[in-house]
Amino acid sequence: MQPLSDLLVLDFTTLLPGPLATLMLAEAGAEVIKIERPGGEDMRAYPPFFDGVSAPFALVNRGKKGLVLDLADGQDRARLDPLLARADVLVEQFRPGVMGRFGLAYEDCVKINPRLVYCSITGYGQEGPRAAEAGHDLNYIGNTGLLALQPGPPQAPVVPPALIADIGGGSFPAVINILLALHQRAATGQGCHLDIAMTDAMFTFAWYGLAVGQATGRWPAPGTLMIAGGSPRYQLYPTRDGKLVACAALEQKFWLAFVAAIGLSPDLADDQADPARATAAVATIIAGETADHWRPLLAVADCCATVVASLEEAVADPHFAARGLFAHTVMGGSGRTMAALPLPIARAFRAPPGAKAPPLADPAGESSR
Repeated sequence: MQPLSDLLVLDFTTLLPGPLATLMLAEAGAEVIKIERPGGEDMRAYPPFFDGVSAPFALVNRGKKGLVLDLADGQDRARLDPLLARADVLVEQFRPGVMGRFGLAYEDCVKINPRLVYCSITGYGQEGPRAAEAGHDLNYIGNTGLLALQPGPPQAPVVPPALIADIGGGSFPAVINILLALHQRAATGQGCHLDIAMTDAMFTFAWYGLAVGQATGRWPAPGTLMIAGGSPRYQLYPTRDGKLVACAALEQKFWLAFVAAIGLSPDLADDQADPARATAAVATIIAGETADHWRPLLAVADCCATVVASLEEAVADPHFAARGLFAHTVMGGSGRTMAALPLPIARAFRAPPGAKAPPLADPAGESSR
């Protein structure tokens, strides 16, 4: 038996933060029913498509059941009451007040089911001056100072490659707090309302900048933190053939091994005296050779410096295959499969590898899959 196999989760969420959170619950055994409006949620239309289904939608909704309801319709809304009465968890992702307009606020649901763990995921939380403000990931990391720590060069700012707030501020905190709430419920018999604001956790991600700013009174300028471009020990260095060496040789033993491997002169290896000079010297050396030249040298040095892999190369890496990261699959509309999204859930808690489909977009309002 999986650890969450006795739980029923009602998922009112869309796009990424909530669906990823409920996917993790489903992969640990929970029965997840995804509640969608007629026509389905926005992610269903996101390209590319795999076997007739949106591939992004399929990855984050694998193995869930589906129920299509018009929450503004009284009859459809009434169909939820039996599910609410036996549900363990409800996850919603609307702006504050929207669920209340459908008679589904926490105060409404707890009258039906006092044991319900009700999780609200928003950008800025259920209260405060920004609570009703629209936003997406880039706004959330921008408004919390995280993006300013390293936005890239002013003339060519870089959009981060990951949705940090959605996943690190929404999905993961939601799962952690749902599990904590379920543990508390086991002792008290009472559910609770969880207020998950994606912006809150962005200050957690800015931990080092907060430490520097508060301890010294000098808040870090863009690119000056040791782990955000301010040190030659933690940098991306272009190679001659346009690839990148990711150097993370923070500790002295790794730094000395790195500079020995690339042949940096001893007078420049003292990076504390003039970090910019050391960074420029390393950059010149790395740029003089190809990635294939540096890859074996850095591997032998074992110095926390590697050649950056493309996503395609990483998926084909034998190490990740050996760990079974892509053993689970998603089934498309006619039975074709693709690798499922790897999740940070221990293999002991997941079902054996197999194919699962996302819920159908069922206009008749019946459960699917």
